[in-house]
Amino acid sequence: MAKVVCVLYDDPVDGYPKTYARDDLPRIERYPDGQTLPTPRGLDFQPGALLGSVSGELGLRQYLEANGHTLVVTSSKDGPDSVLERELHDAEVVISQPFWPAYLTAERIARAPKLKLALTAGIGSDHVDLQAAIDRGITVAEVTFCNSISVSEHVVMMILGLVRNYIPSYQWVVKGGWNIADCVARSYDVEGMHVGTVAAGRIGLAVLRRLKPFDMHLHYFDRHRLPEAVEKELNLTWHPTVEDMVEVCDVVTINCPLHPETENLFDAGMLARMKRGAYLVNTARGKICDRTAVAKALEDGQLAGYAGDVWFPQPPPADHPWRSMPHHGMTPHISGTSLSAQARYAAGTREILECWFEGRPIRDEYLIVDGGKLAGVGARSYSAGNATGGSEEAAKFKKAV
Repeated sequence: MAKVVCVLYDDPVDGYPKTYARDDLPRIERYPDGQTLPTPRGLDFQPGALLGSVSGELGLRQYLEANGHTLVVTSSKDGPDSVLERELHDAEVVISQPFWPAYLTAERIARAPKLKLALTAGIGSDHVDLQAAIDRGITVAEVTFCNSISVSEHVVMMILGLVRNYIPSYQWVVKGGWNIADCVARSYDVEGMHVGTVAAGRIGLAVLRRLKPFDMHLHYFDRHRLPEAVEKELNLTWHPTVEDMVEVCDVVTINCPLHPETENLFDAGMLARMKRGAYLVNTARGKICDRTAVAKALEDGQLAGYAGDVWFPQPPPADHPWRSMPHHGMTPHISGTSLSAQARYAAGTREILECWFEGRPIRDEYLIVDGGKLAGVGARSYSAGNATGGSEEAAKFKKAV
């Protein structure tokens, strides 16, 4: 029987919810590209419950223990004294979420001789050293598409929030003010603006579809060009390079995976290519942007605003510059872990585990690394290598709060 270590974020500060704002979730059977939602043989949770925190356990305990497996659930993941570090030596499966990633560095993988499956409850497996997983023959899987639409909705919200100066305006109300001039001094319409996405996969394309009704000019860069019919439907302009695209856009949204080729893609040089007063939204991965360069671009006015849902490392240290830089709309990594998304990625995690323990093939669209090489969706979205370097900085966060 296997030991499964599941790393999840902490429960709410007021305790695990006893009731919820809504009684049910809309029923969705297929994603926009026709892919079916997860189809596990069973579920031990009520969709709409908080599953991504420690007490939620992704709804896995009853299933795993009924089949003789051991489940360890913790939020303690950073540093040599963490629960994750203590439990790695005999773990066969490690489950993590992108929002609270268990960084599986090459060093940690070396200390986990029994590890066979690294499973992401969500999308994005860059917290795993993919090269080390390839070298060790570890399978890496994620629940592809489970929260793509959730993230695309968050992107649209952030674009509107930045351009319309929503957050400072809300703060004036909270402070008891009625400061209309202060609110609108940085407020614009998105109508007529040029917006471009770095990558037009599931999330990027969903963002473009949702922005079309706002009468914006839509641009995209992707190394895999979209079908001509889609370009015509949305009146898209494709750009052969990111540099070419950012020079003409008022708003840029980043929706590409993190791997060695995209790390620090938005450095000082790339930011300097953007139009003065452009907005940058990043719900992909924090490490795609140079954090110091972003803060400086906001301070000197090259960027009018930056909204991000992703940081590096996660959680970020208390002194991370993105917490205090001007004109930002930062959130914790929440875009893909709405209660709606949690129901899907918890079900997908259960489906992957059922396949793994029963010796059945895992869906090709869920595979990142398999059989010592990039596989499935991973072969299309990632490149071999390591993006976990520097993750030990996350330990500073616990010491500083």
